[in-house]
Amino acid sequence: MYKLILIFLSLGFAGNASAAKKPDYTNAKLPTEQRVKDLMSRMTLEEKVAQMCQYVGISHMIGAQQALTLQELETSDASGFYPGYTVERIREMTRKGLIGSFLHVVTAEEANYLQQLARQSRLKIPLFIAIDAMHGNGLYRGATVYPTPIGQAATFSPSLIERMSRQTAVELRACGVQWAFAPNVEIARDPRWGRVGETFGEDPYLSGCMGSATVRGLQTSKLQGQDKVLACMKHFVGGSLTTNGINGSPADMSERMLREVFLPSFIKCIDAGVMSLMPSHNDLSGIPCHGNRWLLNDLLRKELGFKGIIVSDWLDVERMSTLHTVVPTKEEAYLMGQAAGIDVHMHGPGFGECVIKAVEEGKINPKNIDDRVAEILKLKFDLGLFEQPFVNIKAIPKAVLTAEHRQTALDMARRSIVLLKNENQMLPLRRGRFSRIFITGHNADNQSTLGDWSFEQPEENVITVLEGIKAQEPDAQIDYLDVGRNVRSLTKPQIEEAVKRAKASELAILVVGENSMRYHWKEKTCGENSDRYELSLPGMQQQLVEAVVATGVPTIVILVNGRPLSTEWIADNVPAIVEAWEPGLLGGQALAEILYGKVSPSAKLPITIPRNAGQIGCYYNHKKSAYRFPYATGTTAPLYAFGYGLSYTTFRYSRPRLSTSAISVGDSARISVDVTNTGTIDAEEVVQLYIRDDYSSATRPVKELKGFERIALKAGETKTVTFFITPESLSYYDAAMKYGVEPGTFTLMVGSSSRKEDLQSLRLTVGTNATVVSSAQ
Repeated sequence: MYKLILIFLSLGFAGNASAAKKPDYTNAKLPTEQRVKDLMSRMTLEEKVAQMCQYVGISHMIGAQQALTLQELETSDASGFYPGYTVERIREMTRKGLIGSFLHVVTAEEANYLQQLARQSRLKIPLFIAIDAMHGNGLYRGATVYPTPIGQAATFSPSLIERMSRQTAVELRACGVQWAFAPNVEIARDPRWGRVGETFGEDPYLSGCMGSATVRGLQTSKLQGQDKVLACMKHFVGGSLTTNGINGSPADMSERMLREVFLPSFIKCIDAGVMSLMPSHNDLSGIPCHGNRWLLNDLLRKELGFKGIIVSDWLDVERMSTLHTVVPTKEEAYLMGQAAGIDVHMHGPGFGECVIKAVEEGKINPKNIDDRVAEILKLKFDLGLFEQPFVNIKAIPKAVLTAEHRQTALDMARRSIVLLKNENQMLPLRRGRFSRIFITGHNADNQSTLGDWSFEQPEENVITVLEGIKAQEPDAQIDYLDVGRNVRSLTKPQIEEAVKRAKASELAILVVGENSMRYHWKEKTCGENSDRYELSLPGMQQQLVEAVVATGVPTIVILVNGRPLSTEWIADNVPAIVEAWEPGLLGGQALAEILYGKVSPSAKLPITIPRNAGQIGCYYNHKKSAYRFPYATGTTAPLYAFGYGLSYTTFRYSRPRLSTSAISVGDSARISVDVTNTGTIDAEEVVQLYIRDDYSSATRPVKELKGFERIALKAGETKTVTFFITPESLSYYDAAMKYGVEPGTFTLMVGSSSRKEDLQSLRLTVGTNATVVSSAQ
């Protein structure tokens, strides 16, 4: 495939002599608004609409033609080509300025090639090159691949996510990409949904903090220059609350749920300055999001103040006709999407042609097109594409997978891995304690630790779990049983062999879970379009764990997965359990460092882990009436609660104290707590603040996360953590759907997780004429 690009490059490009006097829009010293206005005055309708049209890259197109049948093309959300469109035709359209952007371009050579084609167009308008960069530029071979977003959220460290995103932007620009389809700030309410791993979990506050940090890292405070990329918050909205957990299936919710649960994370990103948005696949209460003018115009733009551009998701405009069937033809779907607010169509022919015809027939106001195209061009100017659309191939190694970026990936992995169980302090392992160690499991020695939205990386760049353990325990005899990478293909003879080899060992480490590797699409059990109807370990992995535990050999279970798994038997019968999520390139090193005590685990769960798929709807911020009665069989309690995670040390929380016991509506207060590391090792802790409105005109959750802080404490050290209780912390939509603070009492809870036993509480009175009483400090 890459040879094809080199062949194209060898063909040479038609030169364009410079005009005696350059047009104003090429003058980088002029204000962007003036450059945009000048360029727009020179553009034909066809050239304008072309800026709204996105296509897949040529290499991707060729690969998809070889891999997909026409029937598979209709349902594919990952690969695409254009029947009737040859590679030469796409090249010619690019030369004529009839394509505004490309996606799925995964080499810098192809990015340069496409930009060179665009340079041959009449006005030489550069292309946007876009890619899904959920945790680094993982689709680029050789990039830094960080932990997936669910692991990022487990760090409870927005500053770390911002640093990662800043580094990702640098790597993207070095490789010819200027538009990142990230962050995904949907609220994961159904763990059957395969895309849980690319979200920041179940909580609106945490998701908003992490999403806005991503935006700040990718764009910075000023989206200008050669080291920034356009961030894209997605998917708007409800894609994570779908029927049966299926990606893109209908979402039906009340306005209260929409505003209280699903919108806050998007609002945080808007406040951070995000400049693009992608609607969700699904329909929202019967109206496809891609054709929902109320959603994309009235709510998003007018009410929430979003100023950026809206890009459709993969063929979802067309699917308003073919899947949602709200209009009979694709042409009507194109016009419906355009009228609703779609600025850029992903992907392929049809949309542009239909829009041009509608303008010519008077069905679309030309000013509407001008306004949208002007914003696209402004972003291209601001990102410096008119001055330098190309990248220096030789300079890429200086910007990609640098020592600094690797260190961030390692730091993040260390802080993303959750210790779920540690019976009798089995962990940390002491080097030399076990001379014979047995290791097996599908995820022990492959790149499943990279997660979805990553292609296979050079082996020398990745430290697997097995490699990490070997590095920490160089003198032990490690017996590794390779059972293959496909988590569905474990066999009974393999389990029998594992039992035999476990019996000959002193310690067994089982690395089980799921597979999100998109380059082995048919083997996936997790990730995009890999939804499930139950949440147990896929295949015969459960039987493997039970058989090894039955030998009596001390056993550690490591979970590598992008969604919560219902592993109740393991929780009851295995002494040490680690949730690694998908920890990235250096995840194996980070995990081994935690197992051997070089690093104390400090991550907290960003999502509730249910005991069974029958508990779906099991999240911490439920209403009080949700669990009025217990189940007739089993328990209503989750397997592991939101915010939960163990450490190798112990922490003592003092009694929290308020700066005042009562405030007036519109005022603020402070709550402080002293946290002491009462153990013998240095460690980090995530201190969490939850609030409950005791009595309210509309029912409220039993608790809601409203603050958190990660602190480092040396053995014996004490630090004071202070949270500010602001009107925003106390506001909600009352019975009349009016947003604000309702007078009354509020319970403030501070502790190490959302579990009742991990929290201490105080009460704050809020009134129109509250008597303010300062507490002792």
